[in-house]
Amino acid sequence: MRIVVLDDYQRVARSYGPFDSLAGDEVEVLHDHLDDTGLLVAALRGAEVVVAMRERTAFPAALFGELPDLRLLVTTGMGNASIDMAAARAHDVTVCGTEMGGAGRSSSTAELTWALILAVHRHVVTEDRALRDGRWQTTVGTDLNGGTLGVMGLGKLGTQVARIGQAFDMRVIAWSENLTPERAAEAGAEYVSRDELFGRSDVLTVHLKLSPRTTGLIGAAELAAMKSSAVLVNTSRGPIVDRNALAAALTAGTIAGAGLDVFDVEPLPAGDPLRGAPNTVLLPHVGYVTERTYRTMYEQAVEDITAWRAGEPLRVLN
Repeated sequence: MRIVVLDDYQRVARSYGPFDSLAGDEVEVLHDHLDDTGLLVAALRGAEVVVAMRERTAFPAALFGELPDLRLLVTTGMGNASIDMAAARAHDVTVCGTEMGGAGRSSSTAELTWALILAVHRHVVTEDRALRDGRWQTTVGTDLNGGTLGVMGLGKLGTQVARIGQAFDMRVIAWSENLTPERAAEAGAEYVSRDELFGRSDVLTVHLKLSPRTTGLIGAAELAAMKSSAVLVNTSRGPIVDRNALAAALTAGTIAGAGLDVFDVEPLPAGDPLRGAPNTVLLPHVGYVTERTYRTMYEQAVEDITAWRAGEPLRVLN
């Protein structure tokens, strides 16, 4: 049986997952992202099993038609918006998922959220580069203590971020479409309206799931409603924020800065307007990229393959 593991950017899949236990199978691990459909089809031709890393490679309906041998698609994580589940089912492809490191899943992204907040406010990247260049103290940082943290989406992840904000003695406010004042209070946050969230936040951090309802939720009007001293952080999904509007707001000084770990297109293309935007810290979607998370995902990917081959698939998503 031919098994292909996609998008192993760091070349660590074999060290975190027991792929050697799949005795007698041909396991090929691909390290470079294949964004060309023709190249992707050629690489996956003849594979009965494919392991996809999160949403790095999309599996739309047309792709399943090009892969007649595919029978099992394993995605790391228990959901993947880039896979057409109905098309997979129509082509008799079982889709299985994995957990994301247990309790550590939200912790790892919450930790990175604060890494971005601190990096932007204290100009960590700028000062690091300046020091290496022979310059000393080139910027003036901004205090978090006493400021207002706005949390858009107060689920498990947003709640963790909110609690860390409280440790910095920040006022925490929150909004999402289904949030209630009672639920906000349980997390130590003040429930506010959508307009208040944009107008009052010194730091606005996004923790919503991507859906038709949230796509483009933060656009030019919303950015214009923010303080000129405010910072936007997004570790959720890129399309929630209009990237052209954000680049324009940063260039114009409508907001003070941004910390981003997610983008509309990943890897981020060379010509993307955010690459040239000032006062930004940009990371390559590493919120979930930790040793614990990777070990869980790759170990369970092998479990999924073994169980499926035994006729008892685990963690079926479709």
